[in-house]
Amino acid sequence: MAEQPLYRVELTESFLERLDAIEAFLTEADAAFAFDDLLAELRATVIPNLARFPRIGRRYLDKPPQSAEALAQLASLPAGAADRLREYLHGDYLLLYTAMDAVKTVYLLSIRHHRQLSFDFARLWPTHQP
Repeated sequence: MAEQPLYRVELTESFLERLDAIEAFLTEADAAFAFDDLLAELRATVIPNLARFPRIGRRYLDKPPQSAEALAQLASLPAGAADRLREYLHGDYLLLYTAMDAVKTVYLLSIRHHRQLSFDFARLWPTHQP
């Protein structure tokens, strides 16, 4: 059986911006070493997996967002684009990507550390002492 050709994996500007935010987040948390680990894992595992298996991630719309903002952003995408969005969970990170068969390319769109997904309740509701 002939082996499938590998997809090219490209990092978008928004993905690179999110990497910068993760680096700042981890540095602030005194875990800068974890950023180096992330970069190594992207090179050694994530990118090769996506190049070989571009549909390895779960379809994003299998569990669609509920917020009005996210729904509006999805509605603003070109026809059919939202159907191609996929999520790939790797360790502490959630990646959003799309695979384009016509050009055999996977575009990494965004990445988040799972702890960046939580709210800072202490900042949102400061305690006021009488």
